[in-house]
Amino acid sequence: MPYLYQDSKPRPPMLPGAARATHSSGKNFEELKQECLRRGVLFEDPDFPACNSSLFFSEKPPIPFIWKRPGDIVKDPKFIVGGVTRTDICQGDLGDCWLLAAIASLTLNEKTLARVVPLDQNFGPDYAGIFHFQFWQHNEWLDVVVDDRLPTFKDRLVFLHSAEHNEFWSALLEKAYAKLNGSYEALKGGSTIEAMEDFTGGVGEMYEVKKAPDNFYEILEKALKRRSMVGCSIDIRSAAESEARTPFGLIKGHAYSMTGINEVSYRGRQVQLIRIRNPWGQVEWNGPWSDNSLEWRSISPSEQRRLSQAVLDDGEFWMKFEDFKVHFDKVEICNLTPDALEDNTAHRWEVTIHQGSWVRGSTAGGCRNFLETFWTNPQFKLHLTEKDDGQDDCTLIVALMQKDRRKLKKLGAEMLTIGYSIYENPGRDGHLGKDFFRYHPSKARSKTYINLREVSNRFKLPPGDYILVPTTFEPHQEADFCLRIFSEKKAITEDLDEKVAIDLPEPLNPTPSPQETKEEKQFQELFNQISGKDMEISAEELKYVLDAELKKAKNIKFKSLSLVSCRNIISLMDSTGNGKLEFSEFKVFWEKLKKWITIFLQFDFDKSGSMSSYELRSALKAAGYQLNNYLLQLIVLRYSDKQFQIEFDDFLNCLIRLENASRVFQALREKNNEFINLNISE
Repeated sequence: MPYLYQDSKPRPPMLPGAARATHSSGKNFEELKQECLRRGVLFEDPDFPACNSSLFFSEKPPIPFIWKRPGDIVKDPKFIVGGVTRTDICQGDLGDCWLLAAIASLTLNEKTLARVVPLDQNFGPDYAGIFHFQFWQHNEWLDVVVDDRLPTFKDRLVFLHSAEHNEFWSALLEKAYAKLNGSYEALKGGSTIEAMEDFTGGVGEMYEVKKAPDNFYEILEKALKRRSMVGCSIDIRSAAESEARTPFGLIKGHAYSMTGINEVSYRGRQVQLIRIRNPWGQVEWNGPWSDNSLEWRSISPSEQRRLSQAVLDDGEFWMKFEDFKVHFDKVEICNLTPDALEDNTAHRWEVTIHQGSWVRGSTAGGCRNFLETFWTNPQFKLHLTEKDDGQDDCTLIVALMQKDRRKLKKLGAEMLTIGYSIYENPGRDGHLGKDFFRYHPSKARSKTYINLREVSNRFKLPPGDYILVPTTFEPHQEADFCLRIFSEKKAITEDLDEKVAIDLPEPLNPTPSPQETKEEKQFQELFNQISGKDMEISAEELKYVLDAELKKAKNIKFKSLSLVSCRNIISLMDSTGNGKLEFSEFKVFWEKLKKWITIFLQFDFDKSGSMSSYELRSALKAAGYQLNNYLLQLIVLRYSDKQFQIEFDDFLNCLIRLENASRVFQALREKNNEFINLNISE
């Protein structure tokens, strides 16, 4: 799948406002709804039809599902019953507990919830079978409409459902998120932080519980007080452990949401407690401080009410924080705004966003382990000028997100392993080359390369200029990415993509040397032999000459020039316009050709006779052409083979076309200047 250039200039974060309509008709939710009401029909979404393709892409439904509207399932359907609560989320027969844990966290923040789930929807008089939800995707909010046909079996919802059988907001939210990602099956398996970010536009941070800082309880307490969304999970060592139940009633490899944190006085001492919810709506912790544990008998009824403690098999439970650290392995926090969790002062962050791509053969260089191609990755300059208040350093969060991988699952795409490195800027402009990275270590980097949608880390760096290099772990892996940089003070960022520039030497008219060399004499004889009486050569004759001479060249792989290429050469060098080359014109071209052969051999590092496409940027620059990523990617797609190699005839064709194009551009520019000067003089 091609991943071509995306404009990676810094963009401001999108402010929550009117979300962009995404329906294929171009109409927004209200327009679609009013159209249905005028026609007296219930909405049927052609973009996400009620059929198997919306359910699964790699398998058939295990049982015959029937799509039904809520009014066909219950007599009195409601969008929301008694307010939106975390008990409205009960997992069905889909492995999307990560999503459900995020939805449970979403219910804890009314303002955020109302953004994702517009609460003015219902099954009342203006019901038209259409609902809408809003999600954040790569720096913009999208409004996703769905019809209310839901997959059922024996009049029961198959997937996410509410504990109240006539409540449907959560099932419809899951359907909208499935549509956003292409199908219900696309939601199988994931990280809670992914959905949390899609619900908020926030930035995620991940903690390994066993390596968490000493003030981890305070970090979690502050996060929940700020209405950040928090998820947690237990690692598995093998696929066989997935969703295995521990003796304490916890589920391995399962996404839980953290819904509360508090302290309670127990037998004369303060005990730190944490409240966890299983999105299944059942199966709970059975250790100390669980629903029926002896500890609660020592706690007064008023204190239990303060903690909202209830003995219900609803999937929610309290446990001691020390036990939490023993039994859980990972915590994911999504900050609704990326306020620091390490200090006591809430503040707004400066946010810069870049969109970019890793393209096989040109900008997909892999991590630093692959030095030969690492330098070809996109590079971003980061200018930190202002220190944090009262500090000597500048705080920033760098979040690298790979785009649309879940949506591309049906095409075989998986999450790539991604990360980034940060280097001190050596003080030069432009894209940094291989030698810089060979001799300079990174100043900071992502903690690990991991196959999650987003990798984010917090750094403290001295003021100065830095180069940030986002990469996949392996080279040649393609994806689009979104790079977000959050800084406490204003940070200036720019993409180090090259500006298009041409710097060619003036063509020299060869002067006859006092004494012909043996090579020149042989070359003149060959030209005379081919050109015939008119002493000029056509495209066909030029092909014969060049094929003969280039096949003699050592250390380069050469097959044959095409007739089109030879016509392009004549177009480049023909000063008389007769479609042929005189000897003097041919001699000028031959000097160019020798220079191009030298450049080709210079960048054929392994002496294989062909050049890596990743070296094309440097080779073209040596020939006088500075290209941006977009042009470079197009050229690589056109001229490289499946192994990302460019043979000499393709390199030659590329240079001929570039020089022809540059001459046309120069002529147009001169013509335009004449026109401007003429207008000024008039």
